[in-house]
Amino acid sequence: MAVETGRSWQRHGTQRRIKRLLAALVATATVVGSWLWLELDLQYITSSPPELLDLAVRMYPPAWAYAPDIVMPLIETIHIAVVGTILAVMMSVPVAFLAARNTTPNDLTYALGKLIVTTSRSVHTIIWAMLFTVMFGPGAFAGMVAIAVRSIGFVGKLLGEEIEEISFDQVEAIKATGGSTFQVLLYGVIPQIKPALVGISIYRWDINVRGATILGVVGAGGIGVELFDAVDAFQWSNVAMILIAILGIVLLSEIVSARARAMTR
Repeated sequence: MAVETGRSWQRHGTQRRIKRLLAALVATATVVGSWLWLELDLQYITSSPPELLDLAVRMYPPAWAYAPDIVMPLIETIHIAVVGTILAVMMSVPVAFLAARNTTPNDLTYALGKLIVTTSRSVHTIIWAMLFTVMFGPGAFAGMVAIAVRSIGFVGKLLGEEIEEISFDQVEAIKATGGSTFQVLLYGVIPQIKPALVGISIYRWDINVRGATILGVVGAGGIGVELFDAVDAFQWSNVAMILIAILGIVLLSEIVSARARAMTR
């Protein structure tokens, strides 16, 4: 005969439920507080559809005759993303080794690696482009350097995490044969992280293609220069053509990156 214990099963204990409730309250208070502090005004939401329709009318039809003029800026945009990504990957590999606990020489180099990764990731590409435009002057070179510096933190962080997950059996085997530190890294670590390195590099290049399209706002080259010149001149048909071209480049990068990732599996 079953004995009634007066107990019921619950997914979370009382302490866990209280913590979840407090977390929900803090999140709600944060959202409400941020909304009130920003003094967001929603009165323009009702007028935005007519404004959007008016802009669409101005942009139609796209200036197809303008297409040949943006071919070279589009090519320049792709080159900025490609060269910037290659430089970033080359610089990110040593940074990743410093930022990984199991390959960094000591705590000082570990802190240095983390500092480089954090500094690179904490500054937006546009801000880097502004700085390098001042340093090197306007043009594609400043945009390429901005893309590269911004990407170091992204690639270095993800690659460093992959290095920390490697199996040390292969590393110990190379050490046992008298291999140097460089040989250990070259033959014991890099072969294990190679698939991740390829995948991360392709993914970052895909992101950089999008980022390179807006660097023209600060004069860092690419199709963005043409876009913001057209906007400043109220040439909305040209703007529509440029946006179509940017969409095409982004879709192309999606296809190329998807094919490349499939080949690495």
